[in-house]
Amino acid sequence: MDVVIVESPAKAKTINKYLGRNYKVLASFGHVRDLPAKDGSVRPDEDFAMSWAVDSASAKRLADISKAMKDADGLILATDPDREGEAISWHVLEILRQKKAVKGQPVKRVVFNAITKQAVLDAMAHPRDIDADLVDAYLARRALDYLVGFTLSPVLWRKLPGARSAGRVQSVALRLVCDREAEIERFVREEYWQIAATLLTPRTESFEARLTGFEGKRLQKLDIKNEAQASDIKAMLEGATFRARSVEAKPTKRNPGPPFTTSTLQQAASSRLGFSASRTMQVAQRLYEGVDVGGETVGLITYMRTDGVQMAPEAIAAARDAIGKEFGARYLPEKPRYYSTKAKNAQEAHEAIRPTDFFRTPASVRAHLDADQFRLYEMVWKRAIASQMNAAEIERTTVEIDAVNGARRAELRAVGSVVRFDGFIAAYTDQKEDDAEDEDGKRLPEIREGEALQREAVVATQHSTEPPPRYTEATLIKKMEELGIGRPSTYAATLKTLEDREYVVIDKRRLIPHSRGRLVTAFLENFFDKYVEYDFTADLEERLDEISDGKLDWKEVLRDFWKDFSAHVEETRELRVSDVLDALNEELAPLVFPAREDGSDPRVCPRCGTGKLSLKLGRNGAFVGCSNYPECGYTRQFGAEAGDGADGETADRPLGKDPYTSEEIVLKSGRFGPYVQRGEGKEAKRASLPKGWKPEEMDHEKALALLSLPRDVGKHPETGKMISAGIGRYGPFVLHDGTYANLDSVEDVFSIGLNRAVTVIAEKKNRFAKGGSGRAAPAALKDLGEHPDGGKITVRDGRYGPYVNWGKVNATLPKGTDPQSIELDKALELIAAKAGSAKGGGRKAPARGAKKSAPKKAAGKKPAAKSKSGD
Repeated sequence: MDVVIVESPAKAKTINKYLGRNYKVLASFGHVRDLPAKDGSVRPDEDFAMSWAVDSASAKRLADISKAMKDADGLILATDPDREGEAISWHVLEILRQKKAVKGQPVKRVVFNAITKQAVLDAMAHPRDIDADLVDAYLARRALDYLVGFTLSPVLWRKLPGARSAGRVQSVALRLVCDREAEIERFVREEYWQIAATLLTPRTESFEARLTGFEGKRLQKLDIKNEAQASDIKAMLEGATFRARSVEAKPTKRNPGPPFTTSTLQQAASSRLGFSASRTMQVAQRLYEGVDVGGETVGLITYMRTDGVQMAPEAIAAARDAIGKEFGARYLPEKPRYYSTKAKNAQEAHEAIRPTDFFRTPASVRAHLDADQFRLYEMVWKRAIASQMNAAEIERTTVEIDAVNGARRAELRAVGSVVRFDGFIAAYTDQKEDDAEDEDGKRLPEIREGEALQREAVVATQHSTEPPPRYTEATLIKKMEELGIGRPSTYAATLKTLEDREYVVIDKRRLIPHSRGRLVTAFLENFFDKYVEYDFTADLEERLDEISDGKLDWKEVLRDFWKDFSAHVEETRELRVSDVLDALNEELAPLVFPAREDGSDPRVCPRCGTGKLSLKLGRNGAFVGCSNYPECGYTRQFGAEAGDGADGETADRPLGKDPYTSEEIVLKSGRFGPYVQRGEGKEAKRASLPKGWKPEEMDHEKALALLSLPRDVGKHPETGKMISAGIGRYGPFVLHDGTYANLDSVEDVFSIGLNRAVTVIAEKKNRFAKGGSGRAAPAALKDLGEHPDGGKITVRDGRYGPYVNWGKVNATLPKGTDPQSIELDKALELIAAKAGSAKGGGRKAPARGAKKSAPKKAAGKKPAAKSKSGD
């Protein structure tokens, strides 16, 4: 019997069926060890020696693999066919050798690009050794990411409180978002006018023509600058005679694009399906690992982390057969189509993303897929099959028209197109191609050269130039790929990191830099400019690719990088915070000190009139304050919160006087957000606005209610002790004799009566008294299927948020995770991590990135099975 190692349990179950009883297939659940998140995990002084740590969940799986190896004839490492998959195989083998679990048995590496019986059996028939060059490239990438993160992040924490982290690829991606925002802020709108005429042929068929020239001058888009100029031209055209000077019908061809790569799949799924990059990869993962189709679990698409655009010869042949059957012989070109990638630094060796079987049409598998899986599979199938179809044949007609009014002349043009043969369009078109078709795709009526045309209407429309749009996830990924920043396996993880660190927010699918992200980028551009340059990052990626090709020594690359980087970091240790603030005040001036309507100096304090506004750094981040502090206490939040419509500057607003103390009540904005204050000085009482309360809606009555908290509700009928209601860090509550009970809303704090308060507190005590066993299990939100060891796995919504349930094991979902997005493999990973934690002593597993104690004492938390990013 041979032991086979794959990454996910879903894949293990499927492949075991293909291979039969002579093989035992076990899952590693992704990476089995990583660099501990503490100093010294990579040691440049020891020629970049690296210390690895195995968390408790992985330790259990490795123990199971070691146990299986006792009776095994050999070890087959069948992790994913990319650099990360190669690294996982290497890690597993290294640990087994350390455990002396491999005792002379042969060790082989196999890779398959699809989870089908034929693909797996073919791979098993062609084993190889672990690719040392790919492993070296992984080690170099992991060491670089660690060294940048653990060297640069502490600099940020010391010099820029409130900053979360920096990363080799993460910080460059953030710079792209911030640079685009700065470009939008600098943009000056420019007015321009466009003029179009609706004309009639002698056969009374109408069409539209646009003005292209006037008085012998060819007009560009912005040449008609104002209404007066537009009105003059319009008046001339309204009195003009029109004649078709030339009519040209020109046949053109549109060729299909290649099958999807990781980035183009994410872009298309965003524009067509509204998927985020991470959601796209979750669904694609499930399609790759396999779904039950007619009683057989089979992978529907090939491996989804790739920048290759080619398909295997047998796949091209299958696609051509399917085209003939599904569309007809006319749609099949004489020769197969071959593609080459245009992406900078593209180097992955495996295929583009395609169906594993072209005869498995979307319609034939629809009943076996959920809605998202079907939509993504349909898109992959259509794009891949379109890539091998005939070109679309389009006839594009251009009509040049003369307009004459006395001595004045103008030229107009009408453009239309007709699809003579749809070709690949019958299967798939890009969104941008659809948009272009809408622009020029109007069919023109019959127009003959030299014939007179009749004016029906002339319209002049005002426009203004638009700033470049903010990036979406899709367009940012496209830009990163164009620049050679990051790799297919890192795009989704990089974007998720920016969102998790609160460096960007997503509003209507657009990426908007948070003020915190702007601050970090400005700091890095001023003091670490080389390391956030696009070309530098792309060149480093290219060197990593050369390591994987065996052309460079990985430690030599690290030595070159570390020599300059460590010296640069050392220089910043003497940097004073005042130097940082001076640089940031200048760099971010348009954002921090926007121009005032009255033209006065935007840095003069609006309260005292003599102080100078400047960025200040507090323990929770940056804010704007007055130089006359403490005599002048003026502060405001740094920048507008993205997407909230605020201008970032809130002056004090009087709300009235307290009827009992006669003290002024004022709405203010501080570094922690808006609040109301009664009185002045040390004796002043303050209350922050609760979540959901908007500053512009605050009035005297609401302010009094906030400042009156905590509110006495009444004495408990049994104990005689007072019950109070208030708002704390965890939201609205009632309190009695040390027992807190949550309320549903802020409004309940002001309206709850004694009877209801007693009931809420009693319910809280009853829940604790039952210890959990007296509560009914929450209803399942989603049924994920069977656990490999038996028993149903479901997603449920509990008191502390959504969680995965299997028998007696409950595993909380990571913060911000959509319960409906959880798939079986992720659920199995969470359950395994929870079960491992419980067996390790019941301690809560530390979060990824937190410092771990000795392995014997702590139960670590396993990273996501498919998280393949060190960037």
